Amino acid sequence: MSKYVIGMDYGSDSVRALLVNVETGEEIATSVYYYERWNKGLYCDPANNQFRQHPLDYLSGLETTIKAVLADAPSGTAENVIGISVDTTGSTPVAVNKEGIPLALTSGFEDNPNAMFILWKDHTAIAEAEEINALAKTWGGEDFTKFSGGIYSSEWFWAKILRTLRVDEKVREAAFSWVEHCDWISAVLTANTNPLTMKRSRCAAGHKAMWHASWGGLPAEEFLTKLDPLLSGLRERLYEESDTAEVKVGNLTEEWADKLGLSVDVAVGGGAFDAHMGAVGGQIEPYYISKIMGTSTCDIIVAPNAEVGDRLIKGICGQVDGSVLPGMMGMEAGQSAFGDIYAWFKRVLCWPLEHFSVAEKEQILSKFMAELEKEAVKIEIGETDVFALDWMNGRRTPDANQNLKGAIFGLNLGSSAPMIYRALVESTVFGAKKIADRFVSEGVPVKGIIALGGIAKKSPFIMQMCADVLGMPIKVVKSEQACALGAAMFAAVTAGYYDSIETAMDRMNGGFETSYEPISANTAKYAKHYQKYNRYAELVEKETT
Repeated sequence: MSKYVIGMDYGSDSVRALLVNVETGEEIATSVYYYERWNKGLYCDPANNQFRQHPLDYLSGLETTIKAVLADAPSGTAENVIGISVDTTGSTPVAVNKEGIPLALTSGFEDNPNAMFILWKDHTAIAEAEEINALAKTWGGEDFTKFSGGIYSSEWFWAKILRTLRVDEKVREAAFSWVEHCDWISAVLTANTNPLTMKRSRCAAGHKAMWHASWGGLPAEEFLTKLDPLLSGLRERLYEESDTAEVKVGNLTEEWADKLGLSVDVAVGGGAFDAHMGAVGGQIEPYYISKIMGTSTCDIIVAPNAEVGDRLIKGICGQVDGSVLPGMMGMEAGQSAFGDIYAWFKRVLCWPLEHFSVAEKEQILSKFMAELEKEAVKIEIGETDVFALDWMNGRRTPDANQNLKGAIFGLNLGSSAPMIYRALVESTVFGAKKIADRFVSEGVPVKGIIALGGIAKKSPFIMQMCADVLGMPIKVVKSEQACALGAAMFAAVTAGYYDSIETAMDRMNGGFETSYEPISANTAKYAKHYQKYNRYAELVEKETT
């Protein structure tokens, strides 16, 4: 019989499992589990930028989705599954005890948000990130941010750890070490949760934890202790080495094999972040931006190490050898909010519906955004003075600054909802252009865009605008689950079915479903509005800082 692999994709709201035929890349079955506690709003405080997820949601999703895809597959499939690999959001770390158990799974911490996974978009550590940046430039030693674009973010590993240690004495006393979500799931499946010996993701370590081989791994103890004595000794309880995602972590334990209905011979691969594995699932190639377009965006470029050389790319989310493809430099950028901005506007307009019955509310909302977009399409480029900045959740790149706020300009009594919506869309697309422009200005050419994610597949309006504003073609990946497909490709290599991730990409890809070509007349018109965006951005940033 054919052999199969499972790709697990942990997103912001849900986890999905994808069962894939290794020989053909056929997607046999998929299942999605929406995090129970997260979707009730538990442990989160959006007004204060706090977003936490309970490990029980992750474990329930793991078991539920894998059982579901196996149940939907032909008889005999389970015994022919040979590998599982995982991608997650990040940086999404958690405090663990000596056994590598998240504190939220131990007595006394079950409902403590600081003992849970700190989601990527949690911005409670803005002050700590600023301290890291200031010290890195002034302490007299190595600038540990230089391979992270030169600016450390509150969305990342060390800032989140430091803030938690400062604000929660009980967690500080109980935490032996810290683990990224993408490392923990693989560790659980293989019973290798010891923080001192578990496999650590090169992707997570390099992009979010300032890990680099040139300075022996993580930042020096002297630097960390100077940042805050609370970090003293933590470095030696973390890790020195990191591994690329095709490296095998181990095999399924008997407990998990029995629980899932699989064999203990199933190989479990190393973890990585969703965008990086999604780039692989979307057939990334050198100098093409792989753009995951969802609640936020994550932009990935790969280039041969020899061609990047010693060049440091300013203002991005890191450049890491092997974070996407082994032997290639992986470069990451992105926007802290993209689809989240449209969702915010929808919530604002629909606020009165909170007082309606569920049935009435669903009936109205089912057509709401489609109607809004249909009217926005009719508005000519430059027809209105309504203009927006896309910093509703701060700015990730270029040049991370989570203190920044979004804005809407040029409103008058004639401004309509479609006008405002179109301005918001334009702002997110202009934000995307800022990223592409930064790569080019730093000597990294951009040949085109490979788009994946919900927005890429659902909104021709937004995608055509992206092509027009960026002035380059955009290919849309066919797979509905490109991140999980990328994880499945890594699982195929981990299990030994293919000898390289490039071969797995070639054999298992789903191709592209459509493409968008820039309309030159529109590109010229948008160029003028882009300059206006830059002027407003400069003004707001100056006033904010």
